[in-house]
Amino acid sequence: MADVFISYKAEDRRRVQPLVQALQGDGFSVWWDEHIGAGDAWRETIERQLDEAKCVIVAWSKRSIGPEGAFVREEASRAQRRGVYIPVLIDAVEPPLGFGESQATSLRGWRGSLSDPHYDAVRSAVRRNVGEGTPAASPPQRVQVDRRTVIVGGTAAAVAVAGAGTWALLKPGSANAASDSIAVLPFANLSGDPGQAYFSDGVAEEIRSALARVAGLKVVGRTSSEAVRNDDARTAAKKLGVTNILAGSVRQSSSTIRIDAELIDGTTGMDRWSQDYDRAPGDSIKIQTDIAEKVAVALSAALGRAARAAIALGGTENAAAQKLMLQANALSYVGTVQADQRALDLLDTAIALDPNYAQAYGLKSLVVLEHANQFSKSGAELAAGRTEASRYAAIAIRIAPQLPIAHGALAEIYRSELRMKPALSEYKRVFQLAPAAPDALRAFATFLVHVGDPATAMDLAKRALALDRLNPASYGARATVLYCTRRYADVVRFADELKRNSPQLFVHPVTLANCLVMLGRFEEARRSYAQGPVDEPFRLVGEAVLAARMRDRAGAHSRLDHMQQLYGNAVSYQASQIHAQLGEVDEAFASLDRAWEIKDPGMISLKVDPWLDPLRGDARFTPLLRNMDFPFA
Repeated sequence: MADVFISYKAEDRRRVQPLVQALQGDGFSVWWDEHIGAGDAWRETIERQLDEAKCVIVAWSKRSIGPEGAFVREEASRAQRRGVYIPVLIDAVEPPLGFGESQATSLRGWRGSLSDPHYDAVRSAVRRNVGEGTPAASPPQRVQVDRRTVIVGGTAAAVAVAGAGTWALLKPGSANAASDSIAVLPFANLSGDPGQAYFSDGVAEEIRSALARVAGLKVVGRTSSEAVRNDDARTAAKKLGVTNILAGSVRQSSSTIRIDAELIDGTTGMDRWSQDYDRAPGDSIKIQTDIAEKVAVALSAALGRAARAAIALGGTENAAAQKLMLQANALSYVGTVQADQRALDLLDTAIALDPNYAQAYGLKSLVVLEHANQFSKSGAELAAGRTEASRYAAIAIRIAPQLPIAHGALAEIYRSELRMKPALSEYKRVFQLAPAAPDALRAFATFLVHVGDPATAMDLAKRALALDRLNPASYGARATVLYCTRRYADVVRFADELKRNSPQLFVHPVTLANCLVMLGRFEEARRSYAQGPVDEPFRLVGEAVLAARMRDRAGAHSRLDHMQQLYGNAVSYQASQIHAQLGEVDEAFASLDRAWEIKDPGMISLKVDPWLDPLRGDARFTPLLRNMDFPFA
């Protein structure tokens, strides 16, 4: 006798499978019709299992409530009569007449997480039935969406609000979704160990990155995909403006890895392609490549030799090395000294396992560079970090000349070193190799607006926003373009609308405050600065500029001194902004000379920064611009 009998429509088998696996992982015996053998009298077998099970979970869906769902309704009736009926919803439907008295738990969009509160309600109901033999209809649960937001650092002009006219992109279904557009949702971690979530998420990210390298596909970015991880496919597709959703799950043990993948039509909710993989753990890399190739084919993307090579580019055949790289990638988003060091240790081990792992070298280059730019306390430390990052990027490119992450790292290194023309060349290369990568589009857009091509910058920012519309960084990239073209009122107006309608996407009150300062709205700017992170350099420089504009020289110098105590020469460019606003011209140029000497990344703003306007008429300013060698006149 089984603890649980699962009643469902046969076409929903793949959608019910995570529930079966989760219950089995919790120690319950589960019977569903996959257990029927070839020689079994299937009607008699089903009837016997249904009548003996301690509880019956009925999965109500569009199929099971329809005309062809008679067997499901009959099984539900028997379960009701025995008092062991537990209803769940896997679609947005009402149970048929006669089955609505027991409240159903919604499992719409759930893909197997054992910690999800919706599954926990079902598990509790099963435990009550199995342990006590009493009816236990599960209570309704409020839908919660796990929204993980990645904030991308940048120059003092980087913001996370959007300009006028972009609010329409937030409205569900407001954009026309292309048939070749796809979101790869985070794969569910069914391993029973929350510590393995990095791997299931990493598998999805690897597939997402591979598809972004295939010409002709429009692939939603990581952050937006993670924002809808708990939504059903149709809801997720509507929010993201795509026509296709790739969902899946990962279950791994010491001897086996199972990866299930399902390509779903976002309009109808029906499968376009699905496949289960049961392999040895070392085959996980081949599975990821196979999924990416089959999805590309299913979306009618041309998949010739070049596209196949792009999908597998820079990878490894060593499964242990890839797991370490995925762990390091997850840590790289944390942004602390400890997380960076742990990520680098993991990457060193991955590279020791596979010395030709180009992707690991590319990621290591980015981690080293970002760590140097954010945490260096001296010019020498900053330069050493950039030199080290350059070495790793060069190794990655030598191993895999067409690897986007390696060229992206090199572009960021050149940008940090203020080598504008080589940086432009590398950004263009990344755009050619990965035209649907939102991170690359945002970086290229913010680079171009600072060096003198605002029109192209705005176009790239719009593309990034369309591909990653639930990521605050996408709004930041577009607003950076607006800020650098001095459209402050547009930024402020939209920020107010964004805060009212989608506050989770408004994450940079400091830059809103910068715009308010430029508009002379000082009291509003002060309140907005106060919402920013304490001791964050951009807040300190903004508050100093505000004090200068309010003729509070002591307050401005107090913040300048505090900022320099915290960050040393690494904030030389920011010091020049404060001095310029205080009218301390000689001190401002001395700070700019120091910033040029240490290659302070803030110098990229030299051409467009409004806070340096008091210096532009000075004869010393033109040579600085000439030193920068901007690629556009």
